Amino acid sequence: MGPIWPSYFTDCSSVIFMVDSANIFQISASCIQLLSVLSAEHLRAAPVLVIFNKRDLPCTMSLVEMKSLFRMDDIIASAPQPITTLEVSARSGQGLKEVLSWLDSNTSK
Repeated sequence: MGPIWPSYFTDCSSVIFMVDSANIFQISASCIQLLSVLSAEHLRAAPVLVIFNKRDLPCTMSLVEMKSLFRMDDIIASAPQPITTLEVSARSGQGLKEVLSWLDSNTSK
């Protein structure tokens, strides 16, 4: 789906980027896709929420390890838009209140 995303960027006021943190084989591809999204001209001012999902599974890396692989500190420091990261388990509900709070604060009404 990544190749068609730019066709939707002109109407975006915020971005939610979800990472399957249980799929370690896709981590580098997810990071590259995130960098592509962050570099899009139409999204330069759009707040971004990066969600590390499936945190309830025992095979996932810690959030610190995930952020390190993504080099999130470097990405956040160099990106023009505000970036928030959260860890979530859609299955258990962990982190969903924080996602809703972010949505309430960062989406057009």
